[in-house]
Amino acid sequence: MSTSEIRYQQSLVEIARKSPWFIDALVAVRQLELPEWCIGAGAVRNLVWDSLHGKSSPSQLADVDVAYFDATDISPQRDQELQGKLQALNPRFPWEVTNQAGVHLWFEAHFGHAVEPLCSLEEAVASWPEFATAVGLSINQDNSLKVIAPHGLEDLFTIVVRRNPTRVSVETYRQRIAQKRYLERWPRVKVVSC
Repeated sequence: MSTSEIRYQQSLVEIARKSPWFIDALVAVRQLELPEWCIGAGAVRNLVWDSLHGKSSPSQLADVDVAYFDATDISPQRDQELQGKLQALNPRFPWEVTNQAGVHLWFEAHFGHAVEPLCSLEEAVASWPEFATAVGLSINQDNSLKVIAPHGLEDLFTIVVRRNPTRVSVETYRQRIAQKRYLERWPRVKVVSC
C-alpha cells in the first residue's frame, strides 16, 4: 500500500470517528452480528465530501447502504428482516440492506444486463458504480474500523466522480451523474465524462 493510500485510510477513519451519526450507524449494524458487512457507497462518499467541503451538518442521504455477504441465505426476505431489525435499532436512518451474495438474482431485472455471482464482500464493493463510492467501512468488536477500498481512496479524497466499468454502463453512469447532482451538492467535485 502506498504512503498516500495509508494517509487516505487514516483520514477516512478519522472523519468517520468524528461523525456521531456515522458511528451510531456502524454500531447499529454491528449488533446484527453479520459475518462480513460494511456501510458503504453514498453514505461514505457523503461523509467524506461533506467533511472536505467544511459542511457543519451532514448531507441528506437517500439511504444508508448496508452490504453484507452470506451465501447461506440469499433470499430477499432475509434482507428485509435485517432492514427491519436496523429500523427498530435506529429508526432515524433510511436503511437499505443488501446481501451481495444474491445480487446476480435481481441485477438484470433492475439494470438490464446479467452479472455473475459475486464471491466476497470485497468483490462486491469493487463492482459499485463509481470508484469514489466503491468504499465501505465496518466496526469491529474492539471498536477499530475496517476499511474496504478495492480501488483505493484517491478518487474519494480528490473529490472525483469516475465510472467504474466493472458493472456500470456509460448510459447508467450518465443517468447517475444527472440524478445525483454532484456539483450542486459539492462544488469542488470533478466529474470524469465518458
